[in-house]
Order: sequence, then C-alpha cells, then structure tokens
Amino acid sequence: MKTTPATDEKRPSGMFGFTIVWIGQIISVLASSMTGFGMTLWVYKQTESATAMAGMQVAFILPFLLLSPIAGAMVDRYNRKLMMMISDLTAVLSTAGIFILYAAGLLEFWHLYIASVINGLGNTFQWPAYSAAISTMVSKEQYGRANGLMSLIDAGPGILAPLLAGTLLAITIEGPFDSFALIMLIDVLTFFLAIGALLIVHVPQPAKTVEGQEGRGSILREAWFGFTYIFKRPSLLGLQLIFLVGNLFSGMGFTLLAPMILARSDQNSLIFGSVQTAGAVGGVLGGIIMSAWGGFKKRVHGVLLGWALSGICFAFLGLGQGLPMWIPFMILTMMVIPLINTSNQAIWQAKVAPDIQGRVFSARRLIAWVNQPIAPLIAGLLADFVLEPRMQASTGLASIFGPVFGTGPGAGMGLLFTFCGLAAALVGLSGYLVRPIRDAETLLPDHDQLELLEPAAAGD
Repeated sequence: MKTTPATDEKRPSGMFGFTIVWIGQIISVLASSMTGFGMTLWVYKQTESATAMAGMQVAFILPFLLLSPIAGAMVDRYNRKLMMMISDLTAVLSTAGIFILYAAGLLEFWHLYIASVINGLGNTFQWPAYSAAISTMVSKEQYGRANGLMSLIDAGPGILAPLLAGTLLAITIEGPFDSFALIMLIDVLTFFLAIGALLIVHVPQPAKTVEGQEGRGSILREAWFGFTYIFKRPSLLGLQLIFLVGNLFSGMGFTLLAPMILARSDQNSLIFGSVQTAGAVGGVLGGIIMSAWGGFKKRVHGVLLGWALSGICFAFLGLGQGLPMWIPFMILTMMVIPLINTSNQAIWQAKVAPDIQGRVFSARRLIAWVNQPIAPLIAGLLADFVLEPRMQASTGLASIFGPVFGTGPGAGMGLLFTFCGLAAALVGLSGYLVRPIRDAETLLPDHDQLELLEPAAAGD
C-alpha cells in the first residue's frame, strides 16, 4: 500500500498512534492467552508429562533461533509496519489451523508442534519489528513509558484470560464445536483487530546513520552485522550474557510451573488458573509502576537488582505446596520482571541507532535465548526421570529435602524450581562485579549523538 507524506500526516502518530497499536495488540494477546490456557489443560490431560509440554516450547523457540538474524535484517531493510503485520498474519494461520482440526475432531498432539513452529516463525519478526518501531514512533524521553505499556501486553491479559477461559471451558456445548473451539474462534477474529490498528497508524521509517550504512550488503552479511556490533561493545555483550545465563535457569523453572502446580493440586484447573492470574496481576502492577515511574535513573540497576529480586521470589514458589505460598510469590516474581525488561530495553533503544535495531535486537535476543531449546528439555527430563521418582517416599533425596518440599507428585519439580530461582538471583548480582556491565550507560554514547547519513525516507 503506497502512501504520500500528506496522507501520513493525517494518520495517528507519536504516542497516540503507538497507543492505538497497543490496544489492538493487548486485545489480541488476551484472546491468545485464553487459547494458551485451554491448550495447556488439553495437553497435560492427554500426556501428564512435563517433557511433552517442554517439547512444545522447543518447537516454538527453535525457528526463532534459526531465523532470527535473517528476520532482523529484513526488519531493517523493509517497511516495519509490513513486518509487524506479517507476524500477526502468521499467528492467524497457526490458530486457525488448530481450530479447524479441533472442531473437526481430528486434532492430535503432534499438530500442536507444527502450530508452535509456525507461531515461532511469526514471533521471529514480531519482537524486533515492534521494538524498533517504538524508537521511531515515540521520543527518547517516552521509551520507559512505552516499554512499560508493552510489558502490560505480556502480563495484562493473563489476569482475565484464565478466568474467562475457565468460565467458557466450564460451559457444556453439545457437538464438535465446543467451548474450547469457541475460544480459538475468538482468538482468530481478534488478530484482525490488531492488524486493523496497524493499518490506520503512521509508523515512521528510521533516519539512516553511518553505522547503518557500514552494515549494508547481502542479507547474510546484514544478518551477521548484528552480532559483530554487539561483540565489539563489551557492555552490550555483558548485558546479554546476564540474560543468557539467567534465562537458562528461569526457562527451566517456568517449564515446570504448570506441571508442578497441576501435579500438586490433582490437576485442579481452578488452582492453576488462580496462580496464572496472580502472576498476571503482578505483571500488570509492575507494568503500571514502570509506565508511571520509568525505572531507576541508572537503568542497569533495574536489570541487575531485578534479576536478583525475581530469582529469590521465584525460589519461594518451589517451596510452596498450595495457594498460600504460590499466590503472593507469583505476584512478587512477575511484578519485578517488567523492571528487568523495560530497563534493559530502554538501554538498548537509547544506545543503538534505530536503522540497525532490527538486526542488533534480533542478534541480542538470539544470544539471550540460544539455550532455550535445551532448558525445557533439561527441566522436563530431570523432573520426569530423576527428581520426581526420588521424591515420592522417605528415601534418597526425599529423606533430605522432604521436610522442606514434601513428598509425592510435584515435590521433585519444586526442588528443581527453587534451585533455578536461587541460581538466577546470583546471576543478577554477579553483574555488579563486571565494570562494562555495571557502567554500561556511561561507557556507551546515545544513538542521537551518532552521525546521520541522510534524512529518513518518507512514507511507511
């Protein structure tokens, strides 16, 4: 779709335009979260296996890791609004396919792996495109506020999604088109609302910089440029190594959250939904706080202290054996996560030129997530074949840790959960021992101090 400068001037832009896109996204993510809640219950009912559930996460993450550098280069090369729309359209295809199979009574477990792969492909474009778009849509002073709102997309729908999905799933509908199929249909329809929001706003293309021009070339050369850019800057590389190691432990822990709670509650969907809702409440509170506050003046404190605090709260989740422990510590854990992500995002948006953010941000996330395909598998295998069997009676590990974690279903997963939380906390505190990480914001110049090559091209 071609536009003229006059047409662009009439479209919503700035923080107002960003808010329109944000509203479309948060409604769509609410519906997708309802589908995810129902799918988790369906999968665990079919398999009762933490390893099987971990496999779906691997199927989602693997395409992202393999294609992320290429997607980042395409985000910088082409229209960013188009890249954002492509990610939404990919998600529509995935959910629509599962909906059709389920409504026809043909859905099998392996279909969900294919759907996860397709969703992973869409997410490969979505995150760098939306992150880079913020840098051109709003001013530097509003990065904290905009990123705070984006964190609400991750957490906000989780408050209503389990309650709405649980309510709909409890309704008995005769025939193949049951309540779960209805949830997926709603999910498909809301994707088009998100795409419509993108169509009516103006997403400026970034101004070109000398750094960006130096990274031009073939698609493979541009994809590799994101890595070389980070490797040449110890502060940026150090920040991502914190996320690389921290995500290994948090990824293992979050893999076990659903099976641990379901195992310890005799597959009680109400208890599981309550814990998920508590986490969403914490995430929303954290996002609201970040939207109003903007974080520490020295943003690296938000990253490092955030990892330490969230890890400690995470560890207490593993100690819990019921809602009195799970609810408060789930709220606290998720409340801190927006502080971590928003602070880190603001650092990168301020330091990296907008015309190379697609490539650099894709490389950045790949570094942080490269171990994610193995983290769920490690957690699932340790839980199913090592820790769970040894925490079922007063022998072996159970005799040592049983007084703290209890015995029986879920106890082994609780033990591993606590270990992962404590390890993640130590990772965050370790950043203060490394000067390039601790002083990243003073060692690196802001991108608005860099030399421009030419004015930004007109149009979307």
